[in-house]
Amino acid sequence: MRASLRIATRGSRLALWQANWVKSQIEQNHPGQTVELVIVQTKGDRIQDRPLSQVGGKGLFVKELEASLFREAADLAVHSLKDVTGEVPEGLALPVVTAREDFRDALVAPRHGSFCELPSGAVVGTSSLRRAAQLLHLRPDLEIQPIRGNVETRLNKVDSGAFDATLLAVAGLKRLELESRITEVFPPEMLLPALGQGVLGLEIREDDPATLELIQPLQDETTALCCQAERRLLERLEGNCQVPLAGLCERRGERLLLRGQLLAPDGQQVVEHKAESAATLEAARALGDEVANAILNSGGREILAALKLSSALNP
Repeated sequence: MRASLRIATRGSRLALWQANWVKSQIEQNHPGQTVELVIVQTKGDRIQDRPLSQVGGKGLFVKELEASLFREAADLAVHSLKDVTGEVPEGLALPVVTAREDFRDALVAPRHGSFCELPSGAVVGTSSLRRAAQLLHLRPDLEIQPIRGNVETRLNKVDSGAFDATLLAVAGLKRLELESRITEVFPPEMLLPALGQGVLGLEIREDDPATLELIQPLQDETTALCCQAERRLLERLEGNCQVPLAGLCERRGERLLLRGQLLAPDGQQVVEHKAESAATLEAARALGDEVANAILNSGGREILAALKLSSALNP
């Protein structure tokens, strides 16, 4: 037991809920352990007037938290795993993932209700390239506009009439007790979620066994296996906010089923593949490679090349 465990977290209501949940679990598992929160404002929180894809991608939400670990201002960082890029910086580790909450995406469209009832030309707010591409693939008649801000801010923008609808993770709405705002939940067969969606990732310094001991009881082995496959797919396909990439691994008995999807930003090209493996750590990583290779060899390589070219021309 260490004198005090410091948890680095963003300051949004959802991030604080997640950090406080981790804090309570550690205190419950280790009576007498002092745990405090260190609130960090990230670049992704500060820049609200542009889509994330234009200012550096989802890593913007984790870099400052990781910096607090490097300078030893914090001992543990709590992330939404879907925000964590495929490669963890040298010197840090992501040894624990929590049990997965609902991984699905939710539609919030109070004036229309369901996705099919959105009128042609309806304005849907999302700053996720994945969600935007998936929506355009399903409904090219929709108008997709970027929307930034925390969960409450996005809901307020829909309520004000600035947008007809927005998409949010079911897990976040449940954690904030805003599930009543959901007008439709998308099954993964319709909208495959982000890799790691619904999971909390706990990041520490590699050379910190004392913190690892405190957080180890939060590890969920089934989620960890599935995330090995998902994060290997993410790593191989260079997934960040500038790549419309989706995927989900589920355990079914003693087997893992991994589905992956890579899209062009306009939704006109979609490359998908699914495969299964034994439910072991080694097989999970190989499963991620198998799905990544199949996507790359079926048109994914060309999509990634076009995305890189577009990024180079529009830095």
